[in-house]
Amino acid sequence: MAREISTATSKLVIPIRLRRKYSIRKGTKVFFIEDEHRLILEPADSQFINRLRGSLKSKTSALDLLLKTRREERDR
Repeated sequence: MAREISTATSKLVIPIRLRRKYSIRKGTKVFFIEDEHRLILEPADSQFINRLRGSLKSKTSALDLLLKTRREERDR
């Protein structure tokens, strides 16, 4: 695993090799993902968004869950 180092100041500088590799330019939005004891920085590009598709799927739709919750609240 390649590692790059940068000093955190009021603005975090991403090493140029990594900016070029991941197409991070001025204005690119990035996600900071906390994973146990790691902080992961990931560009919010179309590839990232496509990988998220379906990750929140469940057997119950959000609408069905909302309606069920409202019925339960009404019945109380």
